[in-house]
Amino acid sequence: MSADTDMTTTAALSAGERTARKDDPGTAPRRRRPGRLRRVGLPYLLLLPALLLELLVHLVPMVIGIVVSFKELTQFHIRDWGAAPWAGFDNYSLAVDFDAPVGEALLSSFLTTCLFTVLSVGLCWLLGVAAAVFMQETFRGRGILRTLFLVPYALPVYAAVITWSFMFQRDNGLVNHVLHDQLGLTGSPPFWLIGENSFIALLVVSVWKGWPFAFLIIMAGLQNIPKDIYEAAALDGAGVWQQVRRITLPALRPVNQVLVLVLFLWTFNDFNTPFVLFGKAAPEAADLISIHIYQSSFQTWNFGAGSAMSVLLLLFLLVVTGVYLWFTSRGRKATDA
Repeated sequence: MSADTDMTTTAALSAGERTARKDDPGTAPRRRRPGRLRRVGLPYLLLLPALLLELLVHLVPMVIGIVVSFKELTQFHIRDWGAAPWAGFDNYSLAVDFDAPVGEALLSSFLTTCLFTVLSVGLCWLLGVAAAVFMQETFRGRGILRTLFLVPYALPVYAAVITWSFMFQRDNGLVNHVLHDQLGLTGSPPFWLIGENSFIALLVVSVWKGWPFAFLIIMAGLQNIPKDIYEAAALDGAGVWQQVRRITLPALRPVNQVLVLVLFLWTFNDFNTPFVLFGKAAPEAADLISIHIYQSSFQTWNFGAGSAMSVLLLLFLLVVTGVYLWFTSRGRKATDA
């Protein structure tokens, strides 16, 4: 009995103390809140592994490449590249001296890459827009055709380019078999992997590999355009070309701005396609700057000069990207106004 009475008395006292604390205006109730550090820091903590991988994979090699560009790093110091003597800006002066053989070859490669990039990006975009607009109409077999269009983008790059290298063989390749043997368009089987035709071969492979990406992005952007607009334009007498020019292209402007930039960066930096198609020594007509820097670094063993060329390429791409984004943002603001 006494024990029950004591427990009841204790519970009553505890309840009375809690009531008194609530009634006391000077006593603030305690609330358990999650720590601010835990709430703010948890997203960054979850992103930390990805940031560390990005640091190791991209930033650290880039910093090392910049340091190497200021060193006289050749085959004589490759075992201990940190002990290579400093060259200052000599590697950069060698790369931009267009009167010297090294600078002249780099300038020729740069101009070839610019021409190749403009043609490849333009054709990829044009084919992507045409195919995406064509695929908006409903017809039998549209799903199968869409799948076939995406096959070049889904194939591994090395397998696809090696297949094209066999097709471009002079004596037993499929391209010469069709053009020369079947159609008789050439007087003799041309060489595609050497000489001036190597540029055409590289362009064909690049466009074949890249246009499905443009097709996929533009086709996704077309889904956001209401069909009612096209129906109203058709009732007003607008033809297919007028609908594309007045409705489709203006509506796809934000998509095209991102698409062109991505295609430009991918194409200008493309190394796998020329390397697999031509090997370590690309023909002069298809000497892209990526393969040219590789040859300058790993065939002449002048890693300092090759790193300086890479840094110059990085600066060029940063400037072009910044100017492009500035112009596109100005155009977007002018359109919104």
